[in-house]
Amino acid sequence: MRVHIATDHAAFELKQYLVKELTALGYEVVDHGATSYDAQDDYPQFVLPAAEAVAAEPGSLGIVLGGSGNGEQMAANKVKGIRAGLAYNTVMARLTREHTNANVLSLGGRMQSLTEALDMVKVFLETPFSEDPRHVRRLAMLDDYENRDRS
Repeated sequence: MRVHIATDHAAFELKQYLVKELTALGYEVVDHGATSYDAQDDYPQFVLPAAEAVAAEPGSLGIVLGGSGNGEQMAANKVKGIRAGLAYNTVMARLTREHTNANVLSLGGRMQSLTEALDMVKVFLETPFSEDPRHVRRLAMLDDYENRDRS
């Protein structure tokens, strides 16, 4: 599975760790940056290309990281076709896939340890969408809204 990953400075160490660990687990990881630590960089310049890559490649998933994960989740969700969920534990990571078929997971680099973050990412990547009719119905409503012509 291809995994697109991105962060700004706030979770740079976490991204480096996840790239190494996910690669060792056999995932094909595409790193959208940051490629070096810069305390003045801005998350949209990295998160948006990662989200666009996920949207352009059905079957791939994304991981976006920042200090809290909130801004990164919001940025990813601006990309058509992206459903990004924010998680602070493995239960939330599982539910983002199981109930909402999220294709991007957002984590806060300052919110948990490296190993806790890896646990959440593994749960996210390994959990399938439930296909429960109520969840399918709700996602169809979101897709209809996203695709509505508002001109």
